[in-house]
Amino acid sequence: MSREKNFPVMAAVSVSPVGEGASVRRFVRAALQALENFPDLEWEVGPMFTTLVGDKKRVLEAIVAMQEAVFREGAVRVSTVVKMDERRDKPISIRGKLQGLREENHGSV
Repeated sequence: MSREKNFPVMAAVSVSPVGEGASVRRFVRAALQALENFPDLEWEVGPMFTTLVGDKKRVLEAIVAMQEAVFREGAVRVSTVVKMDERRDKPISIRGKLQGLREENHGSV
């Protein structure tokens, strides 16, 4: 039986209502509020995506919760984009990834 380490995954997630007009702020707010039920995840909001870091199953559960929150807010159609980074040689974090970029770019990202 293999002893794989349980390294966290990092996912960039965009959950968007379809056909709800130009302003989607209330839907974004609902999706982000859903993340309050996942205190074990690290997350950070960006201008286009929200980045989630944690156990893969929990990250996927959080994405589903974000989608459901947008539906509860009144959307009848939701489009979700997910990009996931999973590596099994060392842990990843939002701060670590940004720090690596800064080091490569001499302090600027």
